[in-house]
Amino acid sequence: MKIISDVLVIIVALEALFIMVLEMFLTQTKIARNAFDLPKAYLAQKKAQVSMANQGLYNGFIGIGILLSMFVFPSEIRIWNLYLFVGFVVVAAIYGALTASKKIILSQGVPAILALVALIIAHN
Repeated sequence: MKIISDVLVIIVALEALFIMVLEMFLTQTKIARNAFDLPKAYLAQKKAQVSMANQGLYNGFIGIGILLSMFVFPSEIRIWNLYLFVGFVVVAAIYGALTASKKIILSQGVPAILALVALIIAHN
């Protein structure tokens, strides 16, 4: 079960980093418009770009936090950091589904929920 939880957690980290790249650097692309379900005219606005870049920065922090927890931090704190960072993604996905788009719970929430459940099972 540990291998499954590790794979799921890495998927959550990579997804967060991918979202960071979309939000910070690729807001004007079709892939970003489709991913975020936002119109081209909205994403062309400077304020929207700044807002998206700020959101992207936070997604990057989550992704890097997960990877550092997995591969750099000492084993004594590893699991607690993973619970924390993956838990942040779960909470953000639930909030996003309630306030922005229902598809967030599928695209971000399901992988994070599965990763969190796998972490709990693998480490208890």
